[in-house]
Amino acid sequence: MFKGFKDFILRGNVIELAIAVVIGSAFTALVAAFTNHIINPVIAAAGGMNAEGLGFKIWENNPATFVDFGSVLTALVTFVITAAVVYFIFVAPMNKINSLVKERLSTEEPEEEPLPADTALLAEIRDLLKDAAAHRDADNISELDSDLDSDRTR
Repeated sequence: MFKGFKDFILRGNVIELAIAVVIGSAFTALVAAFTNHIINPVIAAAGGMNAEGLGFKIWENNPATFVDFGSVLTALVTFVITAAVVYFIFVAPMNKINSLVKERLSTEEPEEEPLPADTALLAEIRDLLKDAAAHRDADNISELDSDLDSDRTR
């Protein structure tokens, strides 16, 4: 039971996923600070003097009706930064490592060494003798066939 659990945990996919989740959640705090203290003030400045940020109120007297485009842009920036960091820091290097490991573990067929000259010559002689014997046998068979045909016609 524990061996199966160990095999499951040590599989590459599970470890990659665990790393991505832990690093992604830890990195979220850094990205949130960046967007809250750098991106949001820029978006609020683009929105005008309104301190609420980039957006508008559907009903002027009701603050709950504020449509906040700045928060959507902040979430988008947070997602793009987090995804880029996780990809370039973890996924791309892991893919490169996996491809190198696969190359190293793949079984390559050894190149055929050329036959020594004397062995090649002997192989050629053997092949010629086989061909000659095959032709001789074919000639003998055709002679036998012609003899049989002549016996039948008599």
